[in-house]
Amino acid sequence: MAMQSGAMLRPLAVMMKRDIRTIAPDATLAEAARLMRDARVGAVLVSAQGTYVGVVSEADLVRKAMATGLDPSQEQVRAVMSSPVITIEIDRSAHDASDLMAEKGIRHLAITQDGQIVGVISVRDLLRYFKNWGTL
Repeated sequence: MAMQSGAMLRPLAVMMKRDIRTIAPDATLAEAARLMRDARVGAVLVSAQGTYVGVVSEADLVRKAMATGLDPSQEQVRAVMSSPVITIEIDRSAHDASDLMAEKGIRHLAITQDGQIVGVISVRDLLRYFKNWGTL
């Protein structure tokens, strides 16, 4: 029951992935796709000189690259990444995160603590949370 009460009090801290996957903006789209496949994630943060400058997701690869005929072995991540990174503070509720994702039309959200990105959650994480702990 302690886990349940902890999940209820700080759901974003419980559900977020702390192992943040990153890629450089000058990496190719093919490299981004391989990284996502190997890490089994749907998005990675784009990092340049120690700063998160964007997010590239499976949806970006499909809608902005493949659908427009970009060559994934030649085109760079910066061409399709979404920027800026949309964030939410770690102490906000799962409902707040869900609302923000819906408002922005995104499936991945960076979690911040004291202004620093400390994790990432996905729509799938939120669905799992609501199924186990609460209701929409």
